[in-house]
Amino acid sequence: MRLRQTLKGSPDRPRMAIFISNKHMYVQFIDDVAGNTLACASSVKTAGIKCTLAGAKTLGEEAGRAAVEKGIKNIVVDRGGFKFTGRVKQIVDAAVAAGLSISDKPPKPERVREAKPEAETAPKQKKSEGEPKQKKPEGDSKKSKETK
Repeated sequence: MRLRQTLKGSPDRPRMAIFISNKHMYVQFIDDVAGNTLACASSVKTAGIKCTLAGAKTLGEEAGRAAVEKGIKNIVVDRGGFKFTGRVKQIVDAAVAAGLSISDKPPKPERVREAKPEAETAPKQKKSEGEPKQKKPEGDSKKSKETK
């Protein structure tokens, strides 16, 4: 319920609600303004989809195709309280690959790191072994205080 306080589906950008149980996975595209389910897909309806990563990818592709057939292009992802890893991520990635968009913003260009010149990355010089180590100055220590 906390997620749905900030996520609202509209006719232009419906909410993609994902639910995963121990045996099955479900995806619905919901218009919260009208309270209608626009498209859906589940592992119950489609035979052969197990509740695994491969099954999640297949379900995401099927859900993406069903949404595109209904004219849905932009969506808001409602992960349903599940962490965005594993099967949930596979479903969303497969739906995006099927033609859906989860953001109104254009994709960011990838940054390419340039290699630094060798002069800047040269290792620091170490002290040579022939140089004597500097000794700490002898000051008042506990032994010298006790002997006085």
